[in-house]
Amino acid sequence: MLTSTTKDSNVRRIVGIIGDPVAHSLSPAFQQPALDAAGIPATFEKWHTPLADLPTRVAALRAPEALGACVTVPHKINVMAMMDEIADSGRLAGAVNTIVSRDGRLIGENTDHHGFRTSLAETDPLAGTRPAVVLGAGGAARAVVLALRDLGVPSIMVANRRPERAADLAADLPGVRLGLTGIDEASLRAALPEAGLLVNATSLGWRPGETPLDLSLLDFMPDGSFVADLTYRDTDLLLAARERGFGTLDGLGMLVHQGARQFTLWTGLEAPLEVMWAAALAARAAKG
Repeated sequence: MLTSTTKDSNVRRIVGIIGDPVAHSLSPAFQQPALDAAGIPATFEKWHTPLADLPTRVAALRAPEALGACVTVPHKINVMAMMDEIADSGRLAGAVNTIVSRDGRLIGENTDHHGFRTSLAETDPLAGTRPAVVLGAGGAARAVVLALRDLGVPSIMVANRRPERAADLAADLPGVRLGLTGIDEASLRAALPEAGLLVNATSLGWRPGETPLDLSLLDFMPDGSFVADLTYRDTDLLLAARERGFGTLDGLGMLVHQGARQFTLWTGLEAPLEVMWAAALAARAAKG
């Protein structure tokens, strides 16, 4: 964490994103402007890191100039064993997406559920009142479930192609009441009429023509429902939901808000959200 002396010193600090791949990441596009706006002499870097190089990369974060790192796929679980301490956020999420370097000690955090919770609450004033169906049972789904729990969502149904993986998620979150179902048409026909919120936490949907479910199934959702997709662009799912008059949310807000929480963990300072939002929107537009 920065102090007034380190912020004002001539020592250039470093922070970056660890993953394989990382070239596509938008994090540098809004984290560097945030550091600059706060007057912090630091460089945000992209660290493409194959699994074999992960221990060396993580160990380098113990250096005095390192603030920490973002961690993205496929290393969010692998880095946990390399931490000196796992914060409650990382323990509950079962993954670390943020490493904080503090006096040579590495602390593993997870900011994904903060990012989704904040983004959804900002966009949907009824978020805490809507029964939810979450598609997927991986790390992203876990973050979504934790966020929905914190918002007070009355019921959460996790739908996954592999029922045993959904059961594992439920077992790892004993304080969260979850229903489990398949992601097949018959199962979703039964679940969606009871849901006012649908969240796509699967990896399906980035490419045009790719969807996590048959879009006609949206017709089974109640009027005025809300659909969120963690992909940070307009997906076919979101477009179809909007055509039905539903509220929608893509994943850019989650990305920015989780990044703002990372910024605060690294620096101890309030994140310049307006700067981060503007930079993230510009970077997304540039990618097309």
